[in-house]
Amino acid sequence: MNTDSLFQLAHVKQHFGRAAERYAASAALQKEVEARLLELADYLPAEPQRVLDLGCGPGRGAGLLKKRWPKAELIAMDLALPMLRQVPKHTRFWRPVKRVCGNAMQLPFKDNSFDFIFSSLCLQWAHPLPEALQEIRRVLRPDGMLAFSTFGPDTLIELREAYLAIGETPSLSPFAAIQQVGDGLQGSGFYKNVLDRETYRMSYPDLRALMKELHAIGATDARSGRKRGLMGKSRWQRLQAAYPRQGAEISSSWEVISAMAFKRPQNPYAAHDGAEALISPDQIQRRRRG
Repeated sequence: MNTDSLFQLAHVKQHFGRAAERYAASAALQKEVEARLLELADYLPAEPQRVLDLGCGPGRGAGLLKKRWPKAELIAMDLALPMLRQVPKHTRFWRPVKRVCGNAMQLPFKDNSFDFIFSSLCLQWAHPLPEALQEIRRVLRPDGMLAFSTFGPDTLIELREAYLAIGETPSLSPFAAIQQVGDGLQGSGFYKNVLDRETYRMSYPDLRALMKELHAIGATDARSGRKRGLMGKSRWQRLQAAYPRQGAEISSSWEVISAMAFKRPQNPYAAHDGAEALISPDQIQRRRRG
C-alpha cells in the first residue's frame, strides 16, 4: 500500500474523536446527505445479508440501515473509537450492530464479505482514493454494491477564496473532483458506475460561527504539511474582511459527489484483461475421430 498519503491519519483520527459527542447535533448537512445516499439502495438487486457502514461516525446512518434491513448483519466501522461509542444511541432499537475500529485503507475483513457497502462523507479522507476503492472492491461480494458520497473541490469555495484574497494558501483539505472519483472507480475494476454532483449552501451569522461548526464536526485541515499554530488577530480580521457577506449573514458552499458502483459477478467464461478466457481444461470438449 502507498504510504505517501496527502492526509495525516493520526490528525484525522484525533479531530473526529474529539468531535464525537457534539457531531450529531452539528452535522445537519451530513444527515441530509446520508438520507439521500440511502435512496441509492433501491438499486440493489436483492436484500443484502451483510452490510458495512464505512466511516459510520456517531451511527445515525447505521441506524437507518438497520431500520431498513433489520435481518441483515450490520457492521459499523470508523477510524475514531469515540465515534463508535456513540453508535448505540442511534441503533439501540435495531440491535445488534457490530462495531469495528479501523482504517478504510486497510479493511480488517476477508475478501467477498459484504453485499452492500455504504459510506457517507468518509472517503474524502482516504488517500490515495483509488487504493481505498480497490480495498472496498476486495471485500465486496460479486455483484455487491457500493454507495458513497464525498466532498468535491468546490466545498467551502468562499473560504478558500478568502484565504487567497489575503495572499495565503487555504488552510483547508483538498478534495477530489468528480472526474477523479469516476476514474478511480473505473480503474479499481467497478462497473455500472453512476455519479452525481450537488452543491448545498449553508448560512451562518458570521465567519466565527462557520469555523466553530467545522471544528464541531472535525472537518479541519488534515494535510500532512499543514501549518501549525493559532491564527493571529490581524490575520483573522483580514480573513473576515475578505469573506463575502450577504446582508447580515454569510454562506458556505458544500459540493457533494455521490456515486454507486458494482463489483462484477464471477464468471469463469468472462474475458480476463480483454485477452484470455478462464476456462477449465475439463470444460473443453474433444472431438473423437471415427
